[in-house]
Amino acid sequence: MKVGVADTTFARVNMGAIAVDELKRHASVAIERSTVPGFKDLPVACKILIEERGCDIVIALGMPGGQEKDKLCAHEASQGLMLAQLMTNHHIIEVFVHEDEARDERELAWLAERRTREHAVNAVNLVLRPDVLTRMAGTGQRQGFEDVGPARQ
Repeated sequence: MKVGVADTTFARVNMGAIAVDELKRHASVAIERSTVPGFKDLPVACKILIEERGCDIVIALGMPGGQEKDKLCAHEASQGLMLAQLMTNHHIIEVFVHEDEARDERELAWLAERRTREHAVNAVNLVLRPDVLTRMAGTGQRQGFEDVGPARQ
């Protein structure tokens, strides 16, 4: 299995390094990394990782700012990532941490690391151990902040 890690220089945390570290903890996989300037560059980077560098799955990491323009650009990047998935028939795990999700820089760094690590495990499970995800269906998992649990019936 080969996992692609696409990250950006725009992020305020080295999310790519965190993803690589976590992937190495959970599986013996080949890793291809591509760093681009901003999150709108991620869709083509992911497509290249899949089509030209042979990745089975890609983790796309980005950190949109807190301004309205940043949110719009993140939405556009997200749409591009969905299109890249459909064009390649490969999963691209989008891991965006919006700056306004956190109360301060310390929480922002904590959230970026935690969300990145949890999604790196999701990527491994999605390709190598899909039964793990099936067992977690309907359990209210959240990546980053605490899980919310299942709804009471």
